[in-house]
Amino acid sequence: MSSVATRLQPFGTTIFTEMTALAVKHNAVNLAQGFPDFDGPQLAKDAAKAAIDAGHSQYARMFGVPKLNAAIAGAFSRRMTTAIDPDAHVTVTSGCTEALPATFLGLINPGDEVILFEPFYDSYRACVALASATPRFVTLRPDASGRFGFDESELRAAFTTRTRAILINTPHNPTGKVFTRAELDLIASLCRHHNAIAITDEVYEHLTYEPTLPHISLASLPGMWERTVTLSSLGKSFSLTGWKIGWAIAPPHLTSGVRAAHQFLTFATATPLQHGAAAVLENPGPIVEEYKSLFRRNRDVLAAALTGLGFRTFPSDGTYFIMADHSAVSKRLGATDDRDLCQKLIERCGVAAIPPSVFYENREHGKAFVRFAYCKRAETIHQAVHRLNSLQ
Repeated sequence: MSSVATRLQPFGTTIFTEMTALAVKHNAVNLAQGFPDFDGPQLAKDAAKAAIDAGHSQYARMFGVPKLNAAIAGAFSRRMTTAIDPDAHVTVTSGCTEALPATFLGLINPGDEVILFEPFYDSYRACVALASATPRFVTLRPDASGRFGFDESELRAAFTTRTRAILINTPHNPTGKVFTRAELDLIASLCRHHNAIAITDEVYEHLTYEPTLPHISLASLPGMWERTVTLSSLGKSFSLTGWKIGWAIAPPHLTSGVRAAHQFLTFATATPLQHGAAAVLENPGPIVEEYKSLFRRNRDVLAAALTGLGFRTFPSDGTYFIMADHSAVSKRLGATDDRDLCQKLIERCGVAAIPPSVFYENREHGKAFVRFAYCKRAETIHQAVHRLNSLQ
């Protein structure tokens, strides 16, 4: 008999924990879990250490150290026509991973419906369960160009009289998709028509690679500020994933719900790290552009190698992930599905990837795909490519 609460029993251990453990066991190059294998900016580290030395070791203000709230508000204001108030609109959380359940628990009632695009980051589905809400799914599928998109009629049908919220992740993990202005306009119009709120996960907001597909915050569109909770974090853009510094930006009537839950989840996030985060947000310098240049090169090297091995790779316009169809390779290796292929990749050539069927409600929709992370040093990507070439 399981001791895990019924609402969480379906989710088990996250696929990231599982695949990283296998990578460690087999000494594999870890292109599974999305964390860089290099350190973040020295400026952030120095500021965090200085904060410790200055005695900033007690609880922070519940919704964030003032300096960090101001830095977040200043950065977000540049894409908005609405003035962002650091104290009224910004809540600092323990990573976006905490911002998500705080938003769900604070704003979603049992029985409410929440629309999710699949494939989805695995915690989304768990957050819906924690809030005792009902998920409705809209599937992203690759078009003729290989870019993932949704069917408009499917999205329209997902909205009902019980719809409370829709969750949008752009740039999108795991597909690498950047939602277009036309797609966001449609989502915005449906939110306004159905009086639904939008929850946007924008943790990859700075990691886009195609000038024709820039990141657009849904909250910046007409009529959407008042009904959008924008979530993001420090970790992805600045290679500081372990710091777990995230935030939620929303108008006061939505912020009140986020904070109502946040105060009982973590109350406050690590004080010295908030000071370090503020320092780098205030003065980011060229570091993000340098990371983007590295990731773009890594993407192209890895995509070319995978294509040469028989994978069908899909465009990765944002994030630091490549999705690929593994059907031809699995046929050659005798793999039955994405999980079996990932197991074989680890055991046969020492490269770990993620089986993305776990990101789908109907797992059949994802069994033909595999996800690789390219947020690594160039040397790591070349080592992975060298190992993958043994599959030829």
